[in-house]
Amino acid sequence: MELRDKVIIVTGGGTGIGKATALKLAGAGAKVVINYSRSEKEAVEVINEITQLGGTAIAFRANVAIEKEVNDMVSQTVAQFGRVDGLVNNASITAQIAMVDLDSVTDEVWDSLFSVNVKGMFHCVKAVVPHMKLQQSGVIVNLGSVAGITGIGSSIPYAATKSAIHTMTRSLAIALAPYIRVNSVSPGAVDTRWWSGNEEKMYQLAGNLPLERISTPNDIAEAILFQLSQESITGQVFTIDNGQTL
Repeated sequence: MELRDKVIIVTGGGTGIGKATALKLAGAGAKVVINYSRSEKEAVEVINEITQLGGTAIAFRANVAIEKEVNDMVSQTVAQFGRVDGLVNNASITAQIAMVDLDSVTDEVWDSLFSVNVKGMFHCVKAVVPHMKLQQSGVIVNLGSVAGITGIGSSIPYAATKSAIHTMTRSLAIALAPYIRVNSVSPGAVDTRWWSGNEEKMYQLAGNLPLERISTPNDIAEAILFQLSQESITGQVFTIDNGQTL
């Protein structure tokens, strides 16, 4: 897909990987809808940065775990731009719980992580698909994690949600072909605010990386843009981890 003038929604687009993706999309000429739930200040800053560079972007507050808010976001996107060409399902939450601490993994933790990380992604997909089907084109990229491959992450529920995302990506790629492509990026350790104050744990989880570096948000954003633009890829989970899973 040629990115210029395409309308692309980035959930969790105010910070980290979402921010880096939104800026790169705008730089490629796309019209970007930056979704946020709590990071309004950061989302507005990204909008200002894009518009100052001559790009087009708007911000929209929606909790992806609430289907009505997602539907409103997509409806207003189409009302303003006339279409929706891409969705970057980046919004995600975690819980920092030691893998051996089963007692701290409550029903509330399970429900909150699955509501945002899995059901929230599905709400977004479900909302954009009718518009993509109507125009017979569209691309969806879901953000997974190596935690969904190795089972090791910030918590057991987090790893389980990311594994679910990888599987859901493949299921959706089959269900929505041939006009809509669906892929996933599975990052290893990434230097984002998630690890603020927990940098030691990040390096511990990452282990001895063959490339001896931690990914930046820009590294992951580049992989996302590749999946959006490469027409021959669907149902794939790209692992970007500096060799972490070798």
